[in-house]
Amino acid sequence: MSEITFGRFTNFDTPIHRIDPRNKILLMILLFVAVFLGVNSWSTTLIMSAILLVCLIIFFIVAKIKFTDLFRSLKALWFLVLMLLIIYVFVPNSNYNPNHIAFYIGSYGVNYDAFYQAGYIILRIVLMLMITMLLTSSTSPMNLTYGLEWYMTPLKVLKFPSHIVAMTLSIALRFIPTLLDETDRIIKAQSSRGVNFKKGAFFKRFGAIISLIIPLFVSAINRSEELSNAMEARGYDPYGKRTRYRKLSFTYIDLIALIIVLIIFGGFLALNIYDRNVAPVDLIYWIFKEKPLF
Repeated sequence: MSEITFGRFTNFDTPIHRIDPRNKILLMILLFVAVFLGVNSWSTTLIMSAILLVCLIIFFIVAKIKFTDLFRSLKALWFLVLMLLIIYVFVPNSNYNPNHIAFYIGSYGVNYDAFYQAGYIILRIVLMLMITMLLTSSTSPMNLTYGLEWYMTPLKVLKFPSHIVAMTLSIALRFIPTLLDETDRIIKAQSSRGVNFKKGAFFKRFGAIISLIIPLFVSAINRSEELSNAMEARGYDPYGKRTRYRKLSFTYIDLIALIIVLIIFGGFLALNIYDRNVAPVDLIYWIFKEKPLF
């Protein structure tokens, strides 16, 4: 459980950390949309994803986010990757090109298209995880609360409790790494008492999981009660008029970040629109004027 690093804020003084949280949330949404913008041509779609991957790697370097944290988080997704590969390889799909057979398992032909589809979905998951880590690792929970609350301000006209919702989301994000650490601690404590989480029959392993879940729920309830008591002791009133110790402001760093992301998003959107309205785009053919790969 400690391998998952989602939600862990790292306090560094980098340009990405200094971006206004409201702008950062908008940029994250644009990058999420860019991840799902694709074209019919395989080569173009893969090149678009590779460009976005390179940009995110640069953002990681600027934000001083450790790639080992990303790899540890990806390691926890190995089961999902395996299931996707099995589904795309062994579930027949009429859209696969019958001439793209990689090899045969008995009389069943495994198509190259299956590996492409599985690899593309896995790449999308990696890109979404990187975008999410950029937001959570470079934005403190309090600033994230301010940003979410600002976007929900128009809903106050409808008496929507925007501050309460934003605070709830912020606390949930804040306690994800805490609960993961608590899970790791309970696993070690139960293992020292002879509980085996990796070996044994089904019912024995199911009992081991129960011995993990129950203490975790008790710990989470106790922590939530302690948090609520601490907030009440400090006079927290979710319906009271609130002030800000720090005022959020849009700076030149926000403008530069917005321009960079808009260029990436605009390029992806232009290719997607061109592909739907004109013809399937093959970027390699477009650039080198050669025979398309697919």
